[in-house]
This record gives sequence, C-alpha cells and structure tokens, in this order.
Amino acid sequence: MFGLPVEKQLVICGAGPAGLSAGIYAGRFGLDAVVLEAKVSGGQAGEAAIIENYPGFIKIRGMELMDVMRKQAELSGCEIRDLEPVKRIEKDGEKIRVVSEAETYVADAVIIATGREHRKLGVPGEEKLTGRGVSYCATCDGPLFKGKRVLVVGGGNTACSEALYLSDVAGEVNLVHRRDDLRAEAYYKRVLKEKGVRIHWNTEVKEIEGDKVVERIRLFNNKTGEESVMDIDAVFIAVGHKPVSEVAREAGVKLDDEGYIIVDREQKTNIEGIFAAGDVTGGVFQIATAVGEGTAAAVNAYLYIRGGWYGTK
Repeated sequence: MFGLPVEKQLVICGAGPAGLSAGIYAGRFGLDAVVLEAKVSGGQAGEAAIIENYPGFIKIRGMELMDVMRKQAELSGCEIRDLEPVKRIEKDGEKIRVVSEAETYVADAVIIATGREHRKLGVPGEEKLTGRGVSYCATCDGPLFKGKRVLVVGGGNTACSEALYLSDVAGEVNLVHRRDDLRAEAYYKRVLKEKGVRIHWNTEVKEIEGDKVVERIRLFNNKTGEESVMDIDAVFIAVGHKPVSEVAREAGVKLDDEGYIIVDREQKTNIEGIFAAGDVTGGVFQIATAVGEGTAAAVNAYLYIRGGWYGTK
C-alpha cells in the first residue's frame, strides 16, 4: 500500500495543546519528530470562542492560541501533518510502527495525544441534519446563523461558553438542560442571565426535525411530562466528550473503565516506548494541564530514546 517506512525518532499522535507542546519540546531537544493530526491542528481547544483561564493571556481566541503553539512547534523543528489520521500503532521489536492514512512510520517512541471527541445526543434527525443546522462547534458555525434563533444543548462550562458566544451573533439564544441547575461555574450562570439567554430547565431533546435543514425541535420536560415543539434555525450540541482511544486500545495500551489511557507520573503507558498526554488520559481537561502533560511526555520520551540525559543510546 505504501512505500518504504518513514523513519522517525518520535511520532506524536494528535495536534491539540498536549501534542503541540510535545512537539515544541521534541524539536528543542533535537529529535526528528512528526505530529500527525486527524483533522486540523488545534484540537477542541481551537474551537473555543474565548479562553480566559490560560496563564499569560487575559483573553484570547482558542484558534489564535493554538496557531501560536503550532508556529512554536514548527519553529523548533517539529514537522506537523494535518489531515493524516493514525490507523494503527504496533510494537515491532524495539521500534514502534505507526500506520496513518498516508504513510507508515517506524519510530523509537510514540506519544498518544488524541484527546476527546464530542458526544452525540443520539436522537432522530441529529445525524441526518449534522452540518445542516446541527453543530458541535459554535465558533465554527455560529456566524452562519447571524440574527437567527438558535438552541444550545448542555449544562456545563462548554455549553455555557457556546451560548455566550452565540448571544453576540444570533438573534435569540436558548439553552436546554435536563436538570434544574447548571454544572457550569458561577461566572457563567451570572453572565448568561445578563446576556438574555433563555434557559429551559428539566428539558430534554427528543427529536430534531427538518427537510433539508433544521426547522424545529421536539422537547420533553422530564419534571412535568409536557412535550413541546420549538421552531429553531440551529442546534448546537455540547453534552460532553469521550476519549479518542480506540487506536491505543487496539495497540494493547491499558485503558480505564471509561476508555481513558492509564499513565504513570512520567506519562508512560504499559507498553515500553508509548507515552500518552492530554485529555485522552482523563483528569481535569484543561489546556494548562494538557500542556504540562505534553511537556512531560516529550521530556520522558527524549530520555527513553537517548537512554538518559547523557545519551547512552
């Protein structure tokens, strides 16, 4: 299928905050490293409308921050290849073989930083109308619905952040949450009210309807048992995430009960030479922690490849 394998000292799977941070340090250490990203570099952090809790920046757009990280990684000498998903990772003697859609790589070490992906509602109409009014990223698709009536599903920080962003774009913003209180920080609860976002408590989405695009949504109040229909132009779904760890599982990497990769304090997995960092390892799911884990993974991968600080290998 492919030509001769591409030899690399380090392959980093994923170009979110953890993967790009690993790339920065790998480049600075002089490793011949490549970052492989299934989509485009930035990960889910790049989808954030505004980031206000990353040290060093009072306020910055998610993609702007990720662009800076990417440039730093490239300037350090690390190669980054977008739109090249990893299909298989396997131990091959002392080496590790990484098969992507474009190449086969043979590396001394691998860092898995594949992050998480959006969970879906699993309701009728969701799959059919994805990209036609159903979205999982307000900053990506929100501008398409300027002045329109939109609805956000969820009750955590991400859902509230999406709703706040849309309140400056759309004509009317509704937030649907299946409970009677938000999981989000108190800050969001206050600002949502100030922005005039309409919150529908104890409410669940039962169906998304429309011929070619989203036209309406069927709702169910789990407290009163009432059903209702709302005319809507777009539905933004923010109901959590799940780890992108299937390739790791198939490689024999140990996962916990939720599918997150198990690592030690040095970001090592149970397979020698394979490290993991960022959201795919679980934890508090913050950019700052992903950056720290990506850094630790790169440092320890370097020590593994070189055989210590003084390079016995």
